[in-house]
Amino acid sequence: MAILPDFIANKIAAGEVVQRPASVLKELVENSLDAGAKNIDVYIKSAGKNLIQVVDDGKGMSALDAIKCIQRHATSKIKTVEDLDKILTYGFRGEALSSIAAVSRIEIRTEKYNDELGTSIKFDDETGLVTEKGSFAKGTSVSVKNLFYNTPARRNFLKGNSTELKHLIETFKRNALSQSDVAFKFYNDDELVFDYPAANNRNRIEDVIAENIYDAVVEVHEITDLIEITGCVAKPAYLRRSKGEQYLFINNRYVSSRIVNHAVFTAYENILERGDYPFFVLYLKLDPTKIDINVHPSKLEVKFDDEKTIHSLVNAVVRKGLGKYDLVPSIDLNRTDRNSDRLSYSQHKFTEKNDFSDRPVNNENTFTQKGKGIFSEAEIDLLFNSLDSQISKTTDNTSNQGPLAQTSIEVAHTSSEQIDLTSDKLSGESSFIVLLHNKYILSQIKSGLMIIDQHVAHERILYEKAIKSFESDIPFSQQLLFSEKIQFDPADYELLKEIEDFILKLGFTIKFLGRRTIEIIGVPSDVNIGSESDTLIEILKEFRKNQIEKQLEVRDNLAKSFSCKTAIKAGDKLTEHEMRLLVDQLFATSMPYVCPHGRPIVIKIQLSEFDKRFGRT
Repeated sequence: MAILPDFIANKIAAGEVVQRPASVLKELVENSLDAGAKNIDVYIKSAGKNLIQVVDDGKGMSALDAIKCIQRHATSKIKTVEDLDKILTYGFRGEALSSIAAVSRIEIRTEKYNDELGTSIKFDDETGLVTEKGSFAKGTSVSVKNLFYNTPARRNFLKGNSTELKHLIETFKRNALSQSDVAFKFYNDDELVFDYPAANNRNRIEDVIAENIYDAVVEVHEITDLIEITGCVAKPAYLRRSKGEQYLFINNRYVSSRIVNHAVFTAYENILERGDYPFFVLYLKLDPTKIDINVHPSKLEVKFDDEKTIHSLVNAVVRKGLGKYDLVPSIDLNRTDRNSDRLSYSQHKFTEKNDFSDRPVNNENTFTQKGKGIFSEAEIDLLFNSLDSQISKTTDNTSNQGPLAQTSIEVAHTSSEQIDLTSDKLSGESSFIVLLHNKYILSQIKSGLMIIDQHVAHERILYEKAIKSFESDIPFSQQLLFSEKIQFDPADYELLKEIEDFILKLGFTIKFLGRRTIEIIGVPSDVNIGSESDTLIEILKEFRKNQIEKQLEVRDNLAKSFSCKTAIKAGDKLTEHEMRLLVDQLFATSMPYVCPHGRPIVIKIQLSEFDKRFGRT
């Protein structure tokens, strides 16, 4: 057994730190930030394979420090073991420059502000270390040339230029987002690609992500004794299919944390489907002694002392941010020329928490005098009983029973103290409500016109009702006068056995009779009379489809399948009373803006848009 020579050990260690050109860029930019730079310029050639150069105006290094910096475990960031418990700098391990020097030709030029001359050092395997004195720009310039020239196998594993450049740009953007008060420039093959002036976090996010990004996100801000959380998260209508657009910064360091990601994802409740990812940029600031970033040489992973508390706080802050905004898309009818119109989403309006005042007003004496409940006594009786009797009064003898006839309605979740819907406010206000092509509900609201998709609205209502049924474990089943028997194929029969407990909680009462046959004795009150067997079959088909395509958790999958196949359909005709009750139920849910599959439920057209179209402005 022999101890490896230093130059071999260095190349082995370099594999942990320097994986591709983007790894080099990350380390060099972080060193510039630690040096207090206010301007950082990045120069790339051949996707970093030929040149990665970072120039900064930081404090620079002395001649002795310049020579030491490429040696292993040479660092100015920590001096004692205790310093590892309160790391505030990006670098601290003393491995980056030595690892880079082991697999490239490196040149460093540096000069301190108070020195008349600076230092230049060059290092590679062939010529060793060469030092010179000279007059250079204040700060430091590090040039890494011919990456992996002395490890051909590593160089061969690099991807094409487009792929490596993509990783370089992503790394550059992460660094730019981490320090908005620092100006960044990015040159690719002598062409200026990105120029981010010093700014605040909001402006930097606009520069890096998109100029209109704040039309699609909700800002979050919370300060507690333990943690400060700021940034923005995507509105439900702007969920992405990409994992790469989640930016988390802890004490201004870009990191990856499953704890925080999970907290953000669960804050979207049941809006997310498998494969959907909310865009977010979050800045967390907390005591450095409460986190451990010395988990991996890349310093991209982090551990918290109290993971449960961090998860709860992040989750609560994101929920609060989403809850403060009216997430109903508002449509602008923008005239692009004389012959064509264009639809576009406008800025979402800020509202107070639980403020649903900009919604259709129920004129059927639903809202009464101040101090009384949202529903009248007669309405409450209607909400907690079958709608059959009421619907029979509002339809003629030849019409079919309404699709909401068996729906039980939840009382709206906002008390009269939370929303002051007094008779004074609503007197004289006439809110029409009509059904367009038996598909969309149109109603007057304070700001203009609200359009509701009746199917997905009912789907959201039934989804949350199903989830509550699973949680309460108190199923309510409507017994059939005559039971029905269904014979399934072997796969569906076994599937039904597997999810029997959840099916029972939904309100189905079934018996397994053998020979792949079941007997339906009772069904949930939301299932239309006469369609019990078909509904159960459709639910199983949808469940299996979601199981294959989206791999949803059983409870979530069944709730979505149930709500999708039980909800009223496009083409089902609703009476005015049914429409008003549907709207009340919708705004009693926790997320009335987006269906369980992520589709929008409601949109608004502002009154000002109508005024513009009719030339009134």
